[in-house]
Amino acid sequence: MNLSMDWVLQQARPVMPVLVIEDVALAADLARALYAGGIRVMEVTLRTPHALEALAEIHRELPEVILGAGTLIHTEQFQEARDAGAHFAVSPGCTPRLVAAAEDARMPYLPGVMTPSEVLLALEYGYRSLKLFPANGSGAVKMLKSLKGPFTGIRFCPTGGITQENLLNFLSLPNVACVGGTWIAPPSLIRARAWDQITQLAREARELAGSLEHTA
Repeated sequence: MNLSMDWVLQQARPVMPVLVIEDVALAADLARALYAGGIRVMEVTLRTPHALEALAEIHRELPEVILGAGTLIHTEQFQEARDAGAHFAVSPGCTPRLVAAAEDARMPYLPGVMTPSEVLLALEYGYRSLKLFPANGSGAVKMLKSLKGPFTGIRFCPTGGITQENLLNFLSLPNVACVGGTWIAPPSLIRARAWDQITQLAREARELAGSLEHTA
């Protein structure tokens, strides 16, 4: 796929699940449950020993899903993620070496930022779709409102603190493209193979966002 990060975030709206997968055998069923709930873009975070295997399994079983590899903090992880089937890469921060690794792997890249200086750094490298991390409650909402003025044209995907309760607070902001979070598919539900519950959580998130769109 020849994708841009801006297009990926448009497809992900309202929610891009951040998946923490400990058991590769559950990866495909988890992805199917989310897909049944209307999710087309998913991020598999590389926080577990078998995350790359899980990503590859989802890619094999559900090639229609747009897959991201998240929590990339080492340069070699970009090519590893691409080889496993990832279509885009996500990091909690932004450094020159990570930017170079994303370019070398020819992967759309969503770098993480939290301050105006970090946004400026990402802009210098040509990135206009950014991850706001961590997005902790009302403070992150205020930060996004403050960033809108000086940084026109920048679109954010806040993660790290998003819940069903505060989802609309973020999605109502004009510079938020989508949000990311683990609450749609928490590890406890994955371990319990509670696929119907995960599908329902995905549907509820989409319905909540739909109510916002209708009142806009």
